[in-house]
Amino acid sequence: MKVLILSVAFLSVLDLNLKSETVKIWQDLDTGKGAQNVTLTIHLPNTKSVKAPAVVICPGGGYGTCVMSYEGNEVGEWFSKRGFAAFVLKYRVSPYKHPLPRNDVQQAIKYVRKNAKKYKVDPEKLGVMGFSAGGHLAATAGTQFTDLSDRPDFMILAYPVISMKKGITHGGSRINLLGVNPNQKLVERMSLETQVNSKTPRTFIFHTDEDSAVPAENALLFISSLRKFGVPCEFHLFQKGRHGVGLGREGNKKWSLLLEDWLRRLGYMEN
Repeated sequence: MKVLILSVAFLSVLDLNLKSETVKIWQDLDTGKGAQNVTLTIHLPNTKSVKAPAVVICPGGGYGTCVMSYEGNEVGEWFSKRGFAAFVLKYRVSPYKHPLPRNDVQQAIKYVRKNAKKYKVDPEKLGVMGFSAGGHLAATAGTQFTDLSDRPDFMILAYPVISMKKGITHGGSRINLLGVNPNQKLVERMSLETQVNSKTPRTFIFHTDEDSAVPAENALLFISSLRKFGVPCEFHLFQKGRHGVGLGREGNKKWSLLLEDWLRRLGYMEN
């Protein structure tokens, strides 16, 4: 009996470790300074599905930090409980500049697809999600992919920074990503409302009208560009809620219910 109990406990620990594994995605690759600290924390679903949908999550933090709690692992757990395999990306932030964060999210998407069998995910149902500056990084993945290996199949953008143009952008995110006096061509390229085309993946966006840190104009500009190119999108602008609500701090939880509905309609969640 003692042997049986110990065996069950050991298997439970293995199962828990598998569901909360953290891996480095740049091992043995020459990818610039700070690459050794780039990780994915993995939250696997407790389902028997051979091919689960998956999402790479980019926490916010103004490109100065990664908010790995309420915009990272809490969100990963939320997805895993709904049948998704979630991969929370700890990407490079200041003092590291563009293009290193972009390289990290592209590599994360490639890593998940390369290891699709290992994690039992569907490589054709792999999306990217981001909060605030992480939303900018997620939208970068959706507008500046190099080929199908790093193109997300869908995007979820939560109160995202989109533009790097003064008067619209979040100043701290712009400085941390591009520097104090960036070249105007770089500003234009990283103002992602200018990078949308017909190959940009379908998108879910929400923002709040009370957001004083990242103006809702960021989301509105991106939605306008998606509509211009006929990219399917869903957008929700809530009157209440300050910046950084995560999954529902300060009572703003309705957006996650709307996201669930959107994912069901796309066939990524069971009815």
